[in-house]
Amino acid sequence: MTETIQKHPLRIVLRTGAAVFGASALFLLALPVLFLELLALPTGDDLVWSMRMIAVTLVALTGNMLVVSLYANIKGVRFASRVMQFAAFGLGALTLAVPAELTWFTYLYAAVGFGFSAAYTVLLFRR
Repeated sequence: MTETIQKHPLRIVLRTGAAVFGASALFLLALPVLFLELLALPTGDDLVWSMRMIAVTLVALTGNMLVVSLYANIKGVRFASRVMQFAAFGLGALTLAVPAELTWFTYLYAAVGFGFSAAYTVLLFRR
């Protein structure tokens, strides 16, 4: 792959998203109770377990996003970016639909999702 292809903006967004999801996975694995508290959700054992299960899923997504950003052809990068465009928007929307009082963290977490969705959208329309 040439250096120009490696620096394609969608590849950079995918790599950045992988880093954010990786950090989220570590946060959820190490401090699930704090994450739940920041979202104003109850901190029972069932939700703590759920957060850790989500963390494991995020590890897989992190790896996939990183591999696609580094090794996929541009068609694969664009397809993965379309998937992530909708997934990131869904993350933002579902975060705002949390069945609890909205906190500063809720808004921040939703903004991250919407921000990534917007970045994918803009870059996908730029050919």
